[in-house]
Amino acid sequence: MPDSIAGIILAGGLSSRMGGGDKPLLELNGKPVLHHIIGRISPQVGALALNANGDLDRFAAFGLPVLPDTTPGFPGPLAGVLAGLEWIEAQQTHQALVTVAGDTPFLPFDLVARLSAARSNNPQAIAIAGSGGRDHPVFGLWPAGMSAPLRSYLIGGGRKVLDFIRSRPFVSVNFDAHDGIDPFFNINTPDDLAEARRLITESHE
Repeated sequence: MPDSIAGIILAGGLSSRMGGGDKPLLELNGKPVLHHIIGRISPQVGALALNANGDLDRFAAFGLPVLPDTTPGFPGPLAGVLAGLEWIEAQQTHQALVTVAGDTPFLPFDLVARLSAARSNNPQAIAIAGSGGRDHPVFGLWPAGMSAPLRSYLIGGGRKVLDFIRSRPFVSVNFDAHDGIDPFFNINTPDDLAEARRLITESHE
């Protein structure tokens, strides 16, 4: 299964609540946040890329293909999803794309397996993750071939991830907290970073 699914880490945001900069490059337990994310998602996929904008050389040390947005104006995470879909559709070697956020160091080790299983009866559906009664649509499994309708949605001014997903067949998969940590805990503010450092320290004790 992993060979048929590629992954992309969405790191194209502006990080305004962190005062700018790159959240994936913040230090967490002696390593960049992105290091922890790669360690969790890489074994689950056949190929992995990063969506980012600006000077792409700042991510060179991670050894991943870096795909900038292919739509102007920083239209949000869906632009990264589109870049990833266009990437796998050009390669024609993967049947689906899993997307994960670039500020979530505790994402599930079984994310791809569970999302894939949830759409086994309808491979053209989108599968998204949820936890604690909330959907996390940036964590999704998207079938190849969806770039055209997604590009049309963005060109038409659409921005909301859930609105696009709800316009297509989709399923939602709930993930429980592990060791008291929401697997989709994300780092938006300095306080969130401090909490992530506390959580990761406690989980290694």
